[in-house]
Amino acid sequence: MAAALVALPPSAAWAQESPPATEPAPAVMPAEGGGGAPAGLATLPETLAGAAGTWDLSLEGGRRRCVLTLAMETGPSGRVARFPAGCRRALPLMAGIGGWLFTGEGLRLVDRNLRPVLAFAKNPDGMSLGASAENGERYNLVPLQIAAMLPPAAPGAATVTPAANAVESDTPASAAVPEKPAEGPASGLYALDRAEQKDVCRLEFALPPEAGKDTAPVRVLADCRDSGITVFDPVSWRFANGHLTLKARRGHAVSLVAIGEGRWRRDPEIGVPLVLRKVEP
Repeated sequence: MAAALVALPPSAAWAQESPPATEPAPAVMPAEGGGGAPAGLATLPETLAGAAGTWDLSLEGGRRRCVLTLAMETGPSGRVARFPAGCRRALPLMAGIGGWLFTGEGLRLVDRNLRPVLAFAKNPDGMSLGASAENGERYNLVPLQIAAMLPPAAPGAATVTPAANAVESDTPASAAVPEKPAEGPASGLYALDRAEQKDVCRLEFALPPEAGKDTAPVRVLADCRDSGITVFDPVSWRFANGHLTLKARRGHAVSLVAIGEGRWRRDPEIGVPLVLRKVEP
């Protein structure tokens, strides 16, 4: 779901902080059959290129977590890791992160001297990575939108690089920009579709609670089959300047644009295709 990255604070030159409002969109309905995971579950990376993208880091046994982006660009401490400023308050261990590495032993978050802070290995569930800190705390890393989750590209199809937030395509940039919709979405029930999978999750859009307000509640209905949406946990929506913005409980945001017939797609259009469409109850 959308991303924009910002400049570094002096104290964290390569483990970059970014405001929650511009955090890359958590988006996960993975390709089937990858990495040995059961059908419909997230694919874990087997290569450096597959690890690039957005992850959810959490402290086991607690509710503290952080959404971070592992970028392919290099810095003085391995490759660049980006996360919101609030991550350092939620997980103090993040203050020591200088970057990330992917080795034959797995994915590592390292300090500014390339010493491993968390050395991750595959958890028994096959859907996440786990690592223990020096103080004994256990951390889990769940893929939200990473390159390894993308379905195999068809011959001649455009390639997508989540970490770079760039889309390669033969379509001119001017043709890829949709026209600004005349009005915002109607309240009611919306289905979430990902790639070839339909109705993986449903969201209920309410009207603004007060006249003149441009922000209104949204809730995820029961039986949602999209773990990325449940982790993202949208609680409100807002329409402005032609964009529909979903805001998460922890402050992250996802932007969508209208594509006609009551449907909205993520903007920019990166990672696994995401479409919201108006449906009847």
